Amino acid sequence: SAAPRPRSRTLTAVQDAILEDIVYPTEITGKRTRCKVDGRRILKVYLDSKDQANVEPRVETYAAVYNKLTNKQVSFIFN
Repeated sequence: SAAPRPRSRTLTAVQDAILEDIVYPTEITGKRTRCKVDGRRILKVYLDSKDQANVEPRVETYAAVYNKLTNKQVSFIFN
């Protein structure tokens, strides 16, 4: 069909929504894509530091789940 794909159905939007859902109780304050020299990309996600005590033990789990669902590397930083 000729109609453009709605933003809510794009891969990027879906993956952003997945990320929001994974880290749910805390807020994402920012995102950066780090491109390494060898071509790998790592998504750096900045989380709200007010929830750091609750969320910090789960950060590795969040990264593993996101990697499993989207096949993208992600690292979480508090600011």
